[in-house]
Amino acid sequence: MRVCLALLLSSIAATPLLSQQEFQPPRGQAVNPRFRLGLFGFGVHGGIDFTGDDQLVLGTAVDLGDLYTDRLRMRASGELGRGGAGDTYVIGGELVYRFVADSVLAVPYVGAGGALFSQENCDSAPGCPGLWLQFALGFEIKIREPVSWLLEYHSEDAFRRHRLLVGLTTRRVR
Repeated sequence: MRVCLALLLSSIAATPLLSQQEFQPPRGQAVNPRFRLGLFGFGVHGGIDFTGDDQLVLGTAVDLGDLYTDRLRMRASGELGRGGAGDTYVIGGELVYRFVADSVLAVPYVGAGGALFSQENCDSAPGCPGLWLQFALGFEIKIREPVSWLLEYHSEDAFRRHRLLVGLTTRRVR
């Protein structure tokens, strides 16, 4: 009984001392800072394709990772164009460079990549399906953390198609 009472009293006395100890995580293998893969952001956008048919464009994009810095990002996107001569479908991937940190109110960026293009009645259309070079130029304006407005000029098919897009995007807070 005395042993139990002594153990109980010593544990009560040691509790404040133990709570002040700083935890040191074990040293392990360092994480490669050059490449981070994950879902860092998500966005939806809509706009107009000003090339020929004046299509209405609806799309989505996801931030998939960082390369070398948190300003150089990999982005995947998908877009549906409605109207004009027929529906068009674009699935692409881009590298996007953000000129300033995410904490700034307005974040300008530029990007380039490639996409797979298809359209309604693709079997009878010349050059369908096709691979397109893409270019993006835009900026995000922070509404509140982590939501921002998106305004983007998006060139498709090596500057043969021109799209102006407006949307909302989120960014994972780190």
